[in-house]
Amino acid sequence: IDQNGNVARAPMARAGKKAKGKREVVEKCGVQKEDGYLYFIDKDGDVARAKMARGKKATKKGGKKK
Repeated sequence: IDQNGNVARAPMARAGKKAKGKREVVEKCGVQKEDGYLYFIDKDGDVARAKMARGKKATKKGGKKK
């Protein structure tokens, strides 16, 4: 899903090199995206979203002992 909410495809970067070519819009769908979510195409071909993983809070050294 590109910045405009459309389904797009692009060549992948390999071995530290930038991708060659430009993004190609496959379908204009105009998905309204919310902050904090990752948008992707699921195995059924539908647009799906998942909450983005953010840094976990550090715990105190030693933690709980049983």
